[in-house]
Amino acid sequence: MDAPRTYVLDTNVLIHDPTALYRFAEHDLFVPMTVLEELDAIKKGLSEVARNARQVSRFLDAAIGDADAAGIAAGLVIENHVNGPTKTTPSGRLFLQTRPLNPPDVPLIAGRTADNDILETVLALRAELAGREVILVSKDINLRIKARVLGISAEDYYNDKVLDDIDLMYSGVTQLPGDFWTRCADQVECWKDAGITYYGIPADVLTPVLPNEFVPVGADETLELMVEGERDGRVVLRQARDYRHPRNAVWGVTARNREQSFALNLLMDPDIEFVTLVGVAGTGKTLLALAAGLAQCMDTRRYREIIVTRVTIPVGEDIGFLPGTEEEKMTPWMGALMDNLEVLAEPGEGGEWGRAASADLLQHRVKIRSLNFMRGRTFLNRFVIIDEAQNLTAKQMKTLITRAGPGSKFVCLGNVSQIDTPYLSETTSGLTYVVDRFRGWPHGGHVLLARGERSRLADYATQNL
Repeated sequence: MDAPRTYVLDTNVLIHDPTALYRFAEHDLFVPMTVLEELDAIKKGLSEVARNARQVSRFLDAAIGDADAAGIAAGLVIENHVNGPTKTTPSGRLFLQTRPLNPPDVPLIAGRTADNDILETVLALRAELAGREVILVSKDINLRIKARVLGISAEDYYNDKVLDDIDLMYSGVTQLPGDFWTRCADQVECWKDAGITYYGIPADVLTPVLPNEFVPVGADETLELMVEGERDGRVVLRQARDYRHPRNAVWGVTARNREQSFALNLLMDPDIEFVTLVGVAGTGKTLLALAAGLAQCMDTRRYREIIVTRVTIPVGEDIGFLPGTEEEKMTPWMGALMDNLEVLAEPGEGGEWGRAASADLLQHRVKIRSLNFMRGRTFLNRFVIIDEAQNLTAKQMKTLITRAGPGSKFVCLGNVSQIDTPYLSETTSGLTYVVDRFRGWPHGGHVLLARGERSRLADYATQNL
């Protein structure tokens, strides 16, 4: 075990993750007075930042409890108040700044700003705690650069990282070698049920796979299988439906590549209640989700309507400056939805009148809703599409998905390489979080869409710009 260290927390770490106080194990934490003042300044309002600031204050108040000034100066015991994945109580102590510190004179630090006050606090603390490593933790890249210039150890906040590298993200597809059937032919069972071919393969001879994962076999991929589950020591695979064939078109849309066909298998399966589709621009995420939703709302009547929502940038801010109803306020943010609805509303006949009638019909079945008003709602028998999900935090994602009622299906779409919020990255995005947490759930599925199908120009731009 490493020697215990002292971590000085910046304000942005606490408002990014209020539970950061409980995530430093055996190490001590130090919160400067400047940070407490900044929390007090931003606590008012209904934004996510204000809510998080208030939550941090509640956690600090719970840590202080009945302690007096001497007890606070001696360090507070941190008792975990989180009812989530991290329930381990840390053994380090929490120190709040209770007196002025005497930093060494550093001419490079000019001006009285909050960042400079924090840097001086770290320098003074390092001088007082000689022999103990003192590290500044901040989400502010510029503050970390200034700290390193001054010789201060500085780190980003890593505890909310889901993956060490985004390239490790689960793809939802496992390729089997071309000679797999040759090697395992005598151990494979095969049967048909309701026109679908099933295969039973001993679990010990198959690469570890997860429920609803896709398993194409061979270089030519003539056989595409989907993991049904495990029974009696055997992994049961079923033949995936080929949505590239016109006879399997969904609301007039056919898949243009293997991954799109896999995505439609998940979107059209009534037993799969949660789907995540991740891919760069032009891979067809929104079009596929809308086509599947319309087919199941209009044709099979499996769902009552489609609910489409997305985060508005800046995240969580009031959209009241736009005129009209909630749906009209959200319309400017829904350009991608409208573009795809135009494609799906093209009738086979009827000319201009037919197009207008189709568009009007679809808009009555597709409802646009704002994320700002999701708390307390319950969606019954709805097909819910969360677009641009890469801009959501893990907490916001949990708030949305827990709105699901009986008979509903949630589809999360996003591109982790296009994150617009300042304190999220590819490895800390709420989309990455749910892909990892729902991995292996029997009623969830994920596909990483790799190939753009928008146009030659868009595909070339994605790869070269």
